[in-house]
Amino acid sequence: MIVFAVALRFWTPSPMWLDEALTVNIARAPVHLIPGLLRHDGAPPLYYVLLHFWMKAFGTSNLGARSLSGVIGVITLPVVWLAGYKVGTQSWRHAGTGGDEVTEAGRVVAWTVTLLMATSPFAVYYDTEARMYSLVILLSALAVVAYADIVRRPGVLNGLALAVVTCALEYSHYWALYLVGTAAVGTSFFAWSGTYARSSRVAIVAMAAGTCGFVPWVPTFLYQLHHTGTPWASPADFTALVYTFTQFAGGDSDAGRALALVFAFLGLLAIAGSALDNRRVILDLRTRPGVRALAALAAGTLLMALIAGKLSGSTFADRYSAVILTSCLLVVAYGTTVLTDRRVRRGVVALAVMFGLAASIPNAFLTRTQAGHVASAVLARARPGDVVAYCPDQLGPAVSRGLGGRFDEIAFPRDDNPEIVNWVDYAATVERASAAKFVQLLLSRAGPHKAIWYVWAPGYLSFGDDCEEIASGLAARRALQPVVAEQGSDTPFEIFEGENLYRYPS
Repeated sequence: MIVFAVALRFWTPSPMWLDEALTVNIARAPVHLIPGLLRHDGAPPLYYVLLHFWMKAFGTSNLGARSLSGVIGVITLPVVWLAGYKVGTQSWRHAGTGGDEVTEAGRVVAWTVTLLMATSPFAVYYDTEARMYSLVILLSALAVVAYADIVRRPGVLNGLALAVVTCALEYSHYWALYLVGTAAVGTSFFAWSGTYARSSRVAIVAMAAGTCGFVPWVPTFLYQLHHTGTPWASPADFTALVYTFTQFAGGDSDAGRALALVFAFLGLLAIAGSALDNRRVILDLRTRPGVRALAALAAGTLLMALIAGKLSGSTFADRYSAVILTSCLLVVAYGTTVLTDRRVRRGVVALAVMFGLAASIPNAFLTRTQAGHVASAVLARARPGDVVAYCPDQLGPAVSRGLGGRFDEIAFPRDDNPEIVNWVDYAATVERASAAKFVQLLLSRAGPHKAIWYVWAPGYLSFGDDCEEIASGLAARRALQPVVAEQGSDTPFEIFEGENLYRYPS
C-alpha cells in the first residue's frame, strides 16, 4: 500500500501550470539572482535554492524538476511516523497512563498517521508539483518532532533543532509565520508555571531564535507585502475554515467526501472521546489536553491567516494550508486510539486509506493545464520568428516552457518576456495598460510576413475585457483562425488553467 502511494508521487502526465513553470524559471537562474526575482514574485527563497541545485543534477524536465517534491514527500513519511509516535506516547503519559499502553498508543498513532499521509490526496497532489508545499509539510512534521523532544527533554540541542526548523519553515512559506505565531501564543500560557514551564520557555526561545534568522529577509518580505500581494483572486471568507479540512480529504470527489466524514469522526474521538469498553465510547467535553493543543494549533493558524488576509486584502488558497496538514492528520490518527477493539480500529483505518487512495489516483491521470496542448499546436504549424502573444501574462510561463524559445514571444500587460510574471503593483499595471496599443505592437512586430499566435483566456481578475479586446482588435486587421478552445472542469484535479489559441496568419 505504501509502495503504491510512493509511486503516485512520481507520476503525473500533466504539463506544468503557471506556478510550477514560474518556479522552475526562477530557480534555474543563477543563485545570486534568485532573491531579486523573488522580490517581484512574492515568495521566500529556500525551495527555489534547493530546486536550483536539484535541477543542476537532474535537469529541468517535468519529471526532473518535480521529483524533488516527490523525494521530499517520501522522506516525510518516516518523519511523520516519528512525530506520531512521540505525540501518541506523550499524550497518553499526560493522561496518567503508563507501561505498555503508552508504547502501544505511540505505535498506533505512528502507523496510522503514516498511512494517512502516504495516501493523503492533498500530500500526493503537492508531492507531484514543482512547488514548495511538500517541503512545508516535511518541515512542519520536523517541527512537531523537535517540539515534542523539547517537552520531554528541554535541552540546548533540542532547542537548537526547533530553532533551525522554525527558520527553515519561514524561509519556505510565509504562512509559517502564522503557524509559529500561533504556537508561540499557545506555548506562552505554560511558560511561567506548571509541569511544562521550563519546556515552554525553551520552546519560545527556540522559536524566537529561529525567527531572528528570518530577519535578513524581512526587507524583501515587507516590499513583497506592499507591492506583490495576491492580485489574482479576492480575499477568502471564513468558510475557508471548513473548506480547508475538506480539501485535506480530497475535495469534492465522492471519495474525498467519504474521507472527510472519516476524518471528522476520528477528529471528534481524538479531542473528546473516551473508551468505556471495546464497543462503547463516550464524549468528554473537557477534551484531551495533548491533542487539544494540536487541534488548536491547526485551527488557530488558519484563523490567524484568514484574519490577516481580510486586513491586508490577501487571498486564500488551499495549498497554503500545507503548514497545518501534519497537525491535522496527527489529530485524526490519535482518534484511532479511542477504538480499543483492534478489528474496529483497523477497519476504520482501512476505510480511510481506501478513500484516500481513491481520491489520490486521479491525480496520476488528469491534466492541470492546457499549456501542453497549446504549445504543441503552435509548434505544429508556426514558423520561426512568428509572434506568440499572451493575455494575461499568467499564461506565458507554462506555454513558453514548451516552445523552446523558437518564436518572438510577448505578454500583456507589461509587453515583456512571458517566462517571468512580475507581480509588483500588478492591478495598477493592468489598469494602465492599453489593449489597443498592444494590438498595434503585435502588428508591428509581426510585419506583413509573420503570423500572430494569440494565447488568451477571459475572466482573470483586474483584466476586465482587455484580452477579448485584443482578440477582436487583431481580428479587425487579419483573418481569425481558432486553433484551441478553452476547456475547464469543476471536478477535482481537472484542467483549471484553460486557455484559447487563435492564429492570425500573415
